[in-house]
Amino acid sequence: MTVPKTGGIRRTRPTAPGRPRWSGQAPVVAVVALGGGTGAAARYAAALWWPTPAGGFPWTTFGVNGVGCAVIGVFMVVVTEVRPAHRLVRPFFGTGVLGGFTTFSTYAVDSRSLFADGQVPTGLAHLAATPLAALTAVWLAAWATRRVLKWRQS
Repeated sequence: MTVPKTGGIRRTRPTAPGRPRWSGQAPVVAVVALGGGTGAAARYAAALWWPTPAGGFPWTTFGVNGVGCAVIGVFMVVVTEVRPAHRLVRPFFGTGVLGGFTTFSTYAVDSRSLFADGQVPTGLAHLAATPLAALTAVWLAAWATRRVLKWRQS
């Protein structure tokens, strides 16, 4: 069976002959993958270095997310307000390394595990504290970076 052709309003842009459309994004995908693997390895190392006891507050996940978000705050101020970076720096470090390092999927799994183990108050504390700490870390780090940069200019 064949699908009838329609003359719909959606049109696609033609690609350059002999060059697939995705080839321009291949370097970006590659650096995100490389950075993501690096960040995930660093997060895993943190979990091995500072394991969470069963039923306890997941301090490692909480700390990794807080530190990673603070670094994101500093990084974004530097690359957007101080010095323009190469087009692959933000995907590599921001999306890749810091995206692989911070772990909101583990945050969700840790919270679920706490609830499943009957640690409801700890689970609720973790659910509330992690995004609050992450957002606060980004904001404070960006604010502090701007202050330091202003101070250095005067």
